Amino acid sequence: MTGVMARRPEPDRLVYWQAVDSGRLLLMAAAAMLVTASFASAAVILTSTTVYWDAALAFGGLIAFGELLRLALPGGREAAPIAMVGALSYALLLLPVHGEPHSRPHGQVVLPPELVIAVCAVGMMVGALPHIAAGRPAGVTGMCGRLVAVAGVAFIFRLVVYGFVHTRSWELQAGVMAVLIFFGWLVDTVVAALIRADDVGARFAVALVDEIRLQWQLGLAVGASVIITVFSVDAIGLPILIAFVGPLLVTQVAFRRYAGIRATYLQTVRSLARVTEVAGYVEAGHSRRVSRLAVAMGRGLGMAEPELLALEYAALMHDIGQLSLRDPIPGGATVLVSPADQERIAELGADVIRQAGVLDEVADLVRCQAWPARGHDPAPPLGSRIIRAANAFDDMVGSSTDRDRSIAAIDRMRLDPVRYDVDVVTVLSEVASRRVASRL
Repeated sequence: MTGVMARRPEPDRLVYWQAVDSGRLLLMAAAAMLVTASFASAAVILTSTTVYWDAALAFGGLIAFGELLRLALPGGREAAPIAMVGALSYALLLLPVHGEPHSRPHGQVVLPPELVIAVCAVGMMVGALPHIAAGRPAGVTGMCGRLVAVAGVAFIFRLVVYGFVHTRSWELQAGVMAVLIFFGWLVDTVVAALIRADDVGARFAVALVDEIRLQWQLGLAVGASVIITVFSVDAIGLPILIAFVGPLLVTQVAFRRYAGIRATYLQTVRSLARVTEVAGYVEAGHSRRVSRLAVAMGRGLGMAEPELLALEYAALMHDIGQLSLRDPIPGGATVLVSPADQERIAELGADVIRQAGVLDEVADLVRCQAWPARGHDPAPPLGSRIIRAANAFDDMVGSSTDRDRSIAAIDRMRLDPVRYDVDVVTVLSEVASRRVASRL
């Protein structure tokens, strides 16, 4: 019996990873086919076309440098803005090397898209090697997304647009480049949203809006840098690339600092949330479980990422008001105390959080968590209704993964539609059913 019980989670994990990785594997397969076809074509190109190795090495080196200095963004995301600048600039290069002609005498255009993809792929792989050597993730998914986006831009520009714009005014060239850069950014963003929606169980439309909100400023900086780089190389030559590394690094440092501040905030909140556990007011791991459950429910209800962040903070600190109690509640289960005591604990917790001066939204969510879902004026916000349900569920179930116990807790909440929001409990039921298979 013990052996059977030990093997039961394996099918769940298998089904889970198959579901999560389907989009990622499709992306990797598409990128692998692009790279294979590009290397095969590059072998032919090397024998029939003049290859400007200075440009290939310069931009390939810039791409590798950018992959080496990847940027960690909120939510566990990764970006490589410098690598993207190098890849898109090489794809949109008007002149392979300063002073060289655009085409061979018989009219064959240099820098075919296959060569662009091959150089970008090599640069990305070289830039990923130090990460692998240091034991960090290779970032294959991100590189595949960037490569697919650059490939689309390269094929459209080289096979469709280049012959029309390369002799036109620089204004028209810049306009066409801006449109193609936006296309490449949009492809990369959509791919990232698809992967993230698959990973965390969010709705695709919500994940896409979150990605756009997070990436648009970085994308704007990358787009402007690409256009400036292309025209500068055309006018001055490849050495100008060195001058652009500094401003790009400054931009990257600014985004890295923002991500670091957010990570520090979250770590501080998590440490503060553990005070109630260390003091023995709540069960160990309660705040973390409620937080993860609440965030998963919020995603199921279509909450955007800024709202999810506030919800996560509030869920972590939802019990901090218990520190004011003279005698701890048995097991810290606030579901066992009277509604008046629940509201008093919530009010005291909100007052503590509000003292920080920058978490007013979080304080409001904590304060309203004790309000009933129906019949209260004003109605509690969605985040507070989620925390109330998640907290009650964990008070009744704890760390147990017994499905019968979870079903009984949810049925109990369904019988009380005044205190617990019906839609929230429905999503809670869906989330709780995959607690074993997921990373909750």
